[in-house]
Order: sequence, then C-alpha cells, then structure tokens
Amino acid sequence: MVGLVAGKSASAAVELDVGDHTIRISNPDRIYFPGTGATKLDLVQYYLSVGDGIVNALRERPCMLHRFPKGLAGDKVHQKRLPVGAPDWVPTVRVYFPRYGRHADELCVRDLAEVIWAVQMSTVEFHPWNSRRADTESPDEWRIDLDPMPDCPWSRVQRVAGVVHEVLDELGAVGWPKTSGGKGMHVYVRIAPEFGFKDVRRAALAFAKEVERRAPDDVTTTWWRRDRDPRLLFVDYNQNARDHTIAAAYSVRGVSDATVSTPVHWNEIPHIDPRDFTMKTVPPRYAQLGDLHAGIDNAVFAIDPLLEWADRDGVDADLDGD
Repeated sequence: MVGLVAGKSASAAVELDVGDHTIRISNPDRIYFPGTGATKLDLVQYYLSVGDGIVNALRERPCMLHRFPKGLAGDKVHQKRLPVGAPDWVPTVRVYFPRYGRHADELCVRDLAEVIWAVQMSTVEFHPWNSRRADTESPDEWRIDLDPMPDCPWSRVQRVAGVVHEVLDELGAVGWPKTSGGKGMHVYVRIAPEFGFKDVRRAALAFAKEVERRAPDDVTTTWWRRDRDPRLLFVDYNQNARDHTIAAAYSVRGVSDATVSTPVHWNEIPHIDPRDFTMKTVPPRYAQLGDLHAGIDNAVFAIDPLLEWADRDGVDADLDGD
C-alpha cells in the first residue's frame, strides 16, 4: 500500500506509506531534472508507478546508487556503501572489492519501500550486480550491452539487436531487451548460477564475437576504445566482469530529460526511438503493458554452449584485461 500521510505546504517534507514503512521525503519540490522541471517528488512518484518492475530488476542484488543530492545541477555521487543513517529495516549484502582490499555493505532491495528510501536519499539511478545475495560470486544474469560509438547511428543499434535476437534463438536462449536510457540497448538473459564471473565474461565474449562475425560492417569487439571505428557498435562483454554494473530496467537515468532504461518487445525495436522513453511517458506504458521482464526468472539458460564456442575459438577470459 502506498499513501500520502502528511504535507504542510508545497515546499514542506511529505510522508508516504510504502508497504509496512513510512518514508519522509525531504525537499520534495527540489528540481532534479532541469530539462523537464521534474522534482524529487516527481521522481518518487515515478518509481512508485513502476514499483513491481523496479523491484523485480533489483531484488536480492547488491546495488550501487547514483545519487544527486542537489539534483542534476549538483555533484553526482557513486555510492557503493549504504548511505549513512539508513533505518534498520533497509537490507544490505556485504561484498568484497579485491582491488581495494575492502568490504562494503551495499543496498540489497527486497521491497518497494527500500527503493523509495533510496530515492529520498537522492538516488536517481540504480545499478545492480548480475549476481544475488545467496552467492554474490556466481552471476545469474548474462548481460549483452550494445554500446554505440560516437558516430554510430541508432539504426545500426536496431540492426545489431536483430542479429543478437537471431543468435539467441539459435542457442535456445530467451533474451529480454531494454533501452539503456542513452543511445544503446541492453539484452538480459537469465542463467543458472553455476559459474564465476570470468567464465560468464568468457561466454559473453564468445557470443559477442559470433555477432561480430555475422555483422562485421556493424559490430566491433575491439577492446581499446582508441582502436575502434567510431561508426561501429561495440558489444561490451566486459559488463559481465565482477563489480561491473549497468542501469537496471526501469531505472531513470541522470540526464536532463529524465530518460528511462525501458523494457521493450523485440518486435518494437525497429520502430522505437529511445528518447521517447522518459519519466513522464513510461508510467502510462507500464500501466498498460505491465513489467515486460516479469517472466525472466522462468527462462533460465545454461551457458555451456557458449563456453564450448570459447574453447573452440581460443577465447581467453583475460584476453583484453578487466
């Protein structure tokens, strides 16, 4: 249940009942998105409107937060540790960062109240891991990131998405596409959590090279940015490396026009413009279509065929570094 409890004036804090918790929203009228004039409270209302979808995307996953304490006009904070002052009902999971030799307790969403609390703490973007609390070292999500270079047109992204769909179908894998909220696309595949990050990354690289083989005029897997043709699309397999995160389905992006990383049907991709999916337009779409990724947990793919491709082609998990 979600409801307004109190609000003395247009600029006063408001309190919302979200599930079993009451969350106080401070500075509700602060402008967060200068391109649209959307406020902090507008952002809260957006996440309430896609509640089941954002929770489905984040559930039980360590989550990095992109926070804007003063709105987009202020500084951006990449927050791995749970913000100070969190109530005791906000769940966390402890993860280790070998590069720094430190642990961090990250937000680990179970319910919508925790999402809204994070928004109260100025979170705009949610970036979950591709593994879950039960075993943070064993990913259960393979992520295909279609990342256009600066001179790559959207039409090329659309065309490569079709190739991705074709290869997934041949593998017997179900892909769940979404816009990135920027100029690219993401496709998620639920996988059995039977391998570590290096093997999943290796499988993702083998898949990326197959897409490149089928669309050599559109795709590159060249690791170093300086060596890539700026007109091509990079299939970024490294998004499957440990502690690499991308914006969740239904996450608003920290850009002036408040675009949203939005699940889409495969047959929509030839006809959509990612700029059309915003904090304003996604709620009515969600009300009509529901969560297009709702069934993702019921379509689990075993990555063994991709690892066989990697063995066949001599793909090394550390081929291009981390």
